[in-house]
Amino acid sequence: MPEKRSSLVQVNTVILHTAALLLLPLQILFSVFLLLRGHDEPGGGFIAGLVATGAVALYLFAHGVESTRRILRFEPQEFLGLGLLFGLASALIGPLVGEPFFTAQWYTLYLGGNTEVKLSTVLLFDVGVYFTVLGALLMVVISLTEAED
Repeated sequence: MPEKRSSLVQVNTVILHTAALLLLPLQILFSVFLLLRGHDEPGGGFIAGLVATGAVALYLFAHGVESTRRILRFEPQEFLGLGLLFGLASALIGPLVGEPFFTAQWYTLYLGGNTEVKLSTVLLFDVGVYFTVLGALLMVVISLTEAED
């Protein structure tokens, strides 16, 4: 009788292990770029969260669930909760300054010389979406992977 194999097999090749280790930081960095670019040009929290989830999923397929949980350092539910907290905070800043709920607030931080950084509640909301997407999708991917084992 043939041995029953899982449909999701952890691939044990040197090329995939090495590629996953090298691509993880690059994809996370690219996701942060997309996140920060999003409120001025195409991009934003949702697509950045998808890219970050793809990076972690590649690492998961190459190295397994335990190794992935070790590099994450937080449970996916904590990422999800953090994202919802950021989203709520961005919504409540408007009423705190006398504006309607979810009204965008813009602040400029001067760093010296001609360097300035524009901060906004829109960026805070995008960060919330980023962590919410990352947490929700990682919960699904990790749960499906554990169910296969």
